[in-house]
Amino acid sequence: MHLSITHTTRYDYDQPLLYSIQQLKLTPQDGFGQKVKHWSISVNGQLHQYQDTYGNIVNTLVVDSHTSEINIVAKGEVETGLAYSEAQEHLPLTLYLRETHLSQADEQIKAFAHGFGEIHTIEDLEELSKAILSRVPYSKGVTGVYTTASQAFESGNGVCQDHAHIFIACCRTLEIPARYVSGYLFTERGDLLESHAWVDAWLEGVGWKSIDVSNQCVANGEHVRLAVGLDYHDACPVSGIRVGGGIESMSAGVSVAQLQATHISKVKKQTEQTQQ
Repeated sequence: MHLSITHTTRYDYDQPLLYSIQQLKLTPQDGFGQKVKHWSISVNGQLHQYQDTYGNIVNTLVVDSHTSEINIVAKGEVETGLAYSEAQEHLPLTLYLRETHLSQADEQIKAFAHGFGEIHTIEDLEELSKAILSRVPYSKGVTGVYTTASQAFESGNGVCQDHAHIFIACCRTLEIPARYVSGYLFTERGDLLESHAWVDAWLEGVGWKSIDVSNQCVANGEHVRLAVGLDYHDACPVSGIRVGGGIESMSAGVSVAQLQATHISKVKKQTEQTQQ
């Protein structure tokens, strides 16, 4: 698939913003069945790019002028569904067995995971994924970015971030290296966000396999990878700190379109509004 993506983020302040620094993990890379045709990020500030521990491309946005808004627009085109090739690994697999606050398994999750015995195949991973979605159906507005795997599992409700954290917790309980993936999703369905999350799990003799619990599938040509890490905090598309600004309001929108020859076959848009 040839996908066109536009991701906009806007912060508005009711008082002058004195200083802000944001980490932007909004740049896809080649590999895992995708190839970036072109990509750009435009902002009203200074950008400094580097590569983090996990190999993600990170742009640090610094705003040091008195302003009442920050605008971030990431856009480009990515070809997906290509011959599968993993990016070169430079970190030990044991790193992805490390627990974090968001992905830590409590006794409930450990018992749930051990109920599957040993996992060796992609079919085993799919069975685990199916059981998680059955236990924690997709439900918006119940959890937040700070909800842990244990909290979501206990509540029985969650979104893609929660599904990913629970899946990771189960995998690590079973000594399977697993990592969080953030990215975009093109889907015919309207009830799942185009800004999405799924999981890479490592199987001996197989390598990394990408599982989308919310959509009950192996990540395919409808997925575009942005960043990876131990949990959401490592792969969060936009995060940062500020001085001043008073009350902040944030709006974010994502559009993902499939390009076919000279026309767009489908465009879907999603916008969220939050207040802090």
